[in-house]
Amino acid sequence: MTPSEFILLTKNVSKRYQNNGSDLLALRGVNLAVRPGEFVAVMGPSGCGKSTLLHLLGGLDSPTAGEVHVAGQRVDTMKESQRAVLRRRQVGFVFQAFNLIGNLSVADNVELPALMAGLSAAEAARRRQSLLEELGIAEKAHSIPSQLSGGQKQRVALARGLVNRPAALLADEPTGNLDSKSAGEVLALLRRYHHQGQTILLVTHDPNVASTADRVIYMKDGLIRDETSLVGSHNPQAILSGLIQLEV
Repeated sequence: MTPSEFILLTKNVSKRYQNNGSDLLALRGVNLAVRPGEFVAVMGPSGCGKSTLLHLLGGLDSPTAGEVHVAGQRVDTMKESQRAVLRRRQVGFVFQAFNLIGNLSVADNVELPALMAGLSAAEAARRRQSLLEELGIAEKAHSIPSQLSGGQKQRVALARGLVNRPAALLADEPTGNLDSKSAGEVLALLRRYHHQGQTILLVTHDPNVASTADRVIYMKDGLIRDETSLVGSHNPQAILSGLIQLEV
């Protein structure tokens, strides 16, 4: 198994934090491999290490031990400036809290990562327009985030995450702040981009959200306890219910 075969790869990754003078081991030797074009959901109870794993894969943090590879590049040995370049060019992020810049327009929120990655203003604007049209919110280009619904904010966040055509899209509870209708629409959009070849890693505690993926990984206590493929399954909810039994 070589890093070049995978978009996302961890080898025996551990992460230790200091918490009020005591050690907290958030990840305990995690091995994960995601091939190009896969849609993988990571499930598990709160505090199991899901978001920590996503942050390591996105170059937002460094492991205490082990290796992290993104698009064939080893991330854990990079300087922060190198990780910043990797994040801009190879990784897209979608967060539960949207993380939009409140005093910028929708257009500027989407274009900013493209400009920071070195695209021309004209190309950044072209990609932004195309994405907003695909996502059905082109008419909101000159609005600011406070003028948008939760579902519209998440569409803008999705456009921002995709504008640089990343090798991997990392989504951390992307439907957590949405009503059921908006959540369903965002999941349908993720499926659409996945079918176009986008590699997606999605963190969630919700079986309904996880059932969108091709493969589901279940974490507990900083470890991957189980995983299963949902491809071709006629009853993914039953499969996921079996995974969730690991909580007890």
